[in-house]
Amino acid sequence: MEGKYKVLEVKQSVFADNDRQAEELRKELKQKKVFLLNLMSSPGSGKTTALTRTIEALKDELRIGVMEADIDSEVDAETISGLGVKAVQLHTGGMCHLDADMTRQGLSGLEDGDVELAVLENVGNLVCPAEFDTGAVKNAMILSVPEGDDKPLKYPLMFSVCDVVLINKTDVLPYFDFDMDKCRENIALRNPDAKVIPICARTGEGMEDWYAWLKEEVKKWAE
Repeated sequence: MEGKYKVLEVKQSVFADNDRQAEELRKELKQKKVFLLNLMSSPGSGKTTALTRTIEALKDELRIGVMEADIDSEVDAETISGLGVKAVQLHTGGMCHLDADMTRQGLSGLEDGDVELAVLENVGNLVCPAEFDTGAVKNAMILSVPEGDDKPLKYPLMFSVCDVVLINKTDVLPYFDFDMDKCRENIALRNPDAKVIPICARTGEGMEDWYAWLKEEVKKWAE
């Protein structure tokens, strides 16, 4: 019966509250000169391998801390801590994403005043992580060649929120029906401002371009 009940837009309210918290967190990070990178991808894209190489290349130039987000297990945190940088494992309790409040908790575990570059390796998923602003300064995602060049069309939000897209596993391009130019076009349809960097985390191909982009962004944030 009309007028006998209220309709509460719960999801909209949750997003609005999270957006406020994320903006507050970014302001705090700016004051502390801590650059937070939100790294997203689907499972198996090579996210941890790319992150490992990045840490190995930059840990002598930047003080780095990493938050590993997973539904369960400590495998990735153990891998990262073995590289000699600070690492915190975040268990999401079954949730497929991190929000601003969870990220803040992770940063407190990193003692964020002692890091210049904090990396959040988000839960492996192309849907949920893109919906929640974590408070990151920049969003990056990894798309692997075996996943296909049509993923920007199938998961538009993920590509629209990312500042940089790393196209990983270029070493297997000859074995997959993956059109690099078409992929760039599909990404541009969703986000014409996104920087696209083809890489192979396993061999190191293209990684220097990624390092250069990341170092420049960290430098600009600290100014």
